[in-house]
Amino acid sequence: MTAPVQGGQGGGGHEIAAAKERIEDLRREVQRIYIGSGRALDMMLVSLLAKGHVLLEGVPGVAKTTLVKAFATALGCTSRRIQFTPDLLPADITGTYVLSPREGTFNLRAGPVFANVVLADEINRAPAKTQSALLEAMQERQVTIEGDRFELPLPFLVLATQNPIDLEGTYPLPEAQIDRFLVRVAMGYPSAREEALMLRTHGVDPPVIRPVLTAPDVSALQNICARIHVDDDLHDYCVALTTFTRAHAKVALGASPRATLGLVQAGKAHALLAGRHYMVPEDVRAVAVSVLAHRLVLVADIEAEARTREIIVEEALAKVGYRRGFRAV
Repeated sequence: MTAPVQGGQGGGGHEIAAAKERIEDLRREVQRIYIGSGRALDMMLVSLLAKGHVLLEGVPGVAKTTLVKAFATALGCTSRRIQFTPDLLPADITGTYVLSPREGTFNLRAGPVFANVVLADEINRAPAKTQSALLEAMQERQVTIEGDRFELPLPFLVLATQNPIDLEGTYPLPEAQIDRFLVRVAMGYPSAREEALMLRTHGVDPPVIRPVLTAPDVSALQNICARIHVDDDLHDYCVALTTFTRAHAKVALGASPRATLGLVQAGKAHALLAGRHYMVPEDVRAVAVSVLAHRLVLVADIEAEARTREIIVEEALAKVGYRRGFRAV
């Protein structure tokens, strides 16, 4: 049996190496059932370590739900799945008070949001009122029901999937909710080789995912990630990248300070995935598109152009320099 992750105040190379080993265990377990681009799984690991939420976007049938279900199961945490539909109500997510006829009192019937991992499937098939039921939970890790505040279990992670908004019966996510997702990952079709491997893997006896972590393990990994060293020059570099998006001619609303904070947090997580106790500029560059692009609001006449947001972030990475990078501590 694998020892639990140690997330104390000690730190050091041994702690980082042990954390990296547990993360790789998680990756290998998910890859037993998910066959496709490794970037989607990498960004989910980054978001997990950085205490963020994930938005997976792609056409139906490209294994979005398969990936998030395998990831949630391998974490060994409590998980609940919500299938978003046009008739879904906010109370169906958060819960509500119901009358107990025998006792004559109202008791809380907790909704599916009360779990460590919430799988929000096809989140953009519900209207904005229902989508917004997750806002407080994603930002504050709490929900308010009939004026009463309830803490959500920790760790808390929302794994949402959505179809492209040009498909019938979908509602674009409000900008405020999009900003709560640490990363957005676009999932395309698998390669011919990956699709053939999928047929062989799932054709007869599909593998069963087993838990490789526990909720305390996940919290310990997140605490280790939070202590990754970030040089002041890299803080300035992250600010310069988001500032570039705010001044871009094609952008009506650039990346927010929340996006800058998310960029640092995701960069620290990427450093931990690489087995380092410090962040380097390459960590920022590796996560910048996934963290920043979905938060940009474009001017109206170019809103429909493909990949415009990603291109703007790539332009920022090409034009914004950093002074020194990492200084040893």
